[in-house]
Amino acid sequence: MQQETMTFKEFVDRFRTEKDCGDYFFKMRWPNGFECPKCEHNEYSFIKFRNLYQCKKCGHQASLTAGTIMHKSHTGLREWFLAIFLVVNDKRGISASQLSKSIEVSYYTAWLMLHKLRDAMAQRDKKYLLGGKVEMDDAFFGAPTEGGRRGRGTEKTAAVIELELDDQGRPQHMKAEVVEAVNGETIAEIAKRTIAPDAKIYTDGLSPYDKLSSEGYEHHAEIFDAKKNPDHLHWLHTIISNLKAFIGGTYHGLDKKHLQRYFDEFCYRFNRRKFEGQFFNRLLAACVKGTFITYKQLIGVGSTQTLV
Repeated sequence: MQQETMTFKEFVDRFRTEKDCGDYFFKMRWPNGFECPKCEHNEYSFIKFRNLYQCKKCGHQASLTAGTIMHKSHTGLREWFLAIFLVVNDKRGISASQLSKSIEVSYYTAWLMLHKLRDAMAQRDKKYLLGGKVEMDDAFFGAPTEGGRRGRGTEKTAAVIELELDDQGRPQHMKAEVVEAVNGETIAEIAKRTIAPDAKIYTDGLSPYDKLSSEGYEHHAEIFDAKKNPDHLHWLHTIISNLKAFIGGTYHGLDKKHLQRYFDEFCYRFNRRKFEGQFFNRLLAACVKGTFITYKQLIGVGSTQTLV
């Protein structure tokens, strides 16, 4: 969907106040006018002292952000808008520490905002399947382990990376997923969830990928040899290297618990790299239409996990 482009100057000029942000959010959430979340009636009265919209038919009261990514957030919309703009316009990614300083909120608030935004990104990308020609491989992320083991068999976190190519073999869209283990069942389950049934899947010659054929996919397997066939999985391996640089650069390595959300951020950026200037509106739309996630869901109820 085509979205309005917005430069930094246009952003600053347009969103000077909380009201500016609220008016814009209202139009994005209800482009055809207010619609009651409960009964879909379009007439309302505004309760100013509580900042709520009350449906004139059923009496339901709703805040502007109820049900969105910002649901029950105590952070102002202007801070949310600033965070979204900073997130989508920094290709390296922005850390919670830097965001905290930039928009003048606590580290905890910045951390929570970033993870909510990443969740909105993930929700959008889950709506789309990869198709046509798809390259698929596994990779491992994390700090080096004692003894220096690399690749399969390492204690690092395993992940499966997928890349859709166009007819000329150029990268189009990607997905990345943290997995417990790289085996046939995992590969098949991911493929069924993320790749169209009529796609052609290209992998290396390792046995876990043989399961793709039994699931009905047209599977092309070839033992990887960079010297004999440098073009085999070339783009996929390049993107895996970029993903590792993204994780290791801005975020300096992550534990397994939250790694998936950083994958989601990288994939979201990559999949929309051709829409320069539209990033702010695209992510804001994802926030408006996405469902919210709570702090307890992020860290796990009763967890003593530190924020990263």
